[in-house]
Amino acid sequence: MNTISIRVQVFATFVCGGLFFLATSVAGFSADSVAAVSTKPNIVIIYADDLGYGDVQCYNPQRGKIATPHIDRLASQGMRFTDGHSSSGVCSPSRYALLTGRYHWRTTLQSG
Repeated sequence: MNTISIRVQVFATFVCGGLFFLATSVAGFSADSVAAVSTKPNIVIIYADDLGYGDVQCYNPQRGKIATPHIDRLASQGMRFTDGHSSSGVCSPSRYALLTGRYHWRTTLQSG
């Protein structure tokens, strides 16, 4: 059984992420990498709590509940993700999975 506390694991995750960010951002200042970066695509992930697939107008133009002209413009100029699956019906396990890269049922946190 793992005896490291959750706080230590979370702190270590943030420290490793910060070091990775610093290492990749410092490496990006050379002249050769600036030319290579301009050819890479921009990736935007919009992750919202309690937002259904058909609530945004670019996915459901006739009955979209929310007027989203800026998201619609981004979607028309780029690529849309249309095949998503969730292992939970509420937002917190999905958010946990996106931020940590682990399935929510593999967490050591206890409910209650």
